[in-house]
Amino acid sequence: MESKASVNRLLEHSEMPDIQKANSVEQLRDVRITCQQQLLDLRPKMEFLEWVASVNSMHDQINRRAAELCEQNMWEAGFGRLPARYAFVAFGSIGRQEATLWSDQDNGLIIGDEMQGEDLAYFREFGLRLADMLEVLGYPKCPGRVMCSEPLWSMRLEDWKNQILEWSSNHEWEPIRNLIIASDLRLIAGCPELSDAWLSHFRSSVAQHPGITHAVLRNTVRHKATLNVMGRIVTERFGEHAGDFDVKYGMYIPLVNSIRTMALQRGIIEHSTLKRMEKVMLLEGDNLLLESVQRAFLTALRYRNDTPWRIEDGLVKSSGYIQKEQLKNKNVQYELRDTLGVVRRIHRSLQREHRFAERRNL
Repeated sequence: MESKASVNRLLEHSEMPDIQKANSVEQLRDVRITCQQQLLDLRPKMEFLEWVASVNSMHDQINRRAAELCEQNMWEAGFGRLPARYAFVAFGSIGRQEATLWSDQDNGLIIGDEMQGEDLAYFREFGLRLADMLEVLGYPKCPGRVMCSEPLWSMRLEDWKNQILEWSSNHEWEPIRNLIIASDLRLIAGCPELSDAWLSHFRSSVAQHPGITHAVLRNTVRHKATLNVMGRIVTERFGEHAGDFDVKYGMYIPLVNSIRTMALQRGIIEHSTLKRMEKVMLLEGDNLLLESVQRAFLTALRYRNDTPWRIEDGLVKSSGYIQKEQLKNKNVQYELRDTLGVVRRIHRSLQREHRFAERRNL
């Protein structure tokens, strides 16, 4: 999703604060709170994908300014100037430019190979401080620890290249899971040459290891059951969300993973799910299932952004569930069943491919 046009449209509707002028974490947090409230007010007035692009443009600008402030704070704390180039990159929904107003952190660092061994401590501290800063700014820390504060996601470019080769060569569940996460990488701040070199190496690694696509397929075909044999929506059985429907893991993530897999099978390396889908459809020509998948993804993205939310300490929070009361609405039920039917169809198609690949490799 392109953000420039959407930002211009946003500015036509409202005077958004200048994120770049925030000179402290406290000011940046206040700016985020102001921006998110204006975005909530504009939601009914804007075309949906424009609004999503505006939300993600805000996230980009907040994250970019946070990295700059972190550099400044490191200098003021006596750590000195940057000892090497770096690229602050996003994975996950922010990497794909599909984040909600309440998305958490998924990020990392690519550090220039000119970094000396003794300078590693600087970037370890930088990563820890930046992750903490982003948490204050309203980005919860990633439960899976995919963050710039973690050594696995913060390393020199040469070490990243070796790591990608290792993940590409080892087709066990965890390495492929990490490779899938890494495939969403997008530059947020810092040196674009580093992220470009990273992406070039990632593309060549995928091309050189055709077995990756089968391993990615294996990881993708496992997903949460969302329709029962009677075609009824499967809701949560226990806990505080009993009777509610999990939009993220029941509908959105299965489609993101399926489309990513189809793209990787065809050698398409894009960060955006919609761009991946467009390129797959361009290669495949007329295909009714793919057209259904594209529509289903847009529906899932809309429901993901429209789940009930609340304000806590000035920031938007959401459980990510459609509540059981909403599920009584016939239009909601119809749209969910239709979308989940597409999820089931594309997964069955991918499962058939996986079984065929397994038989062929026996």
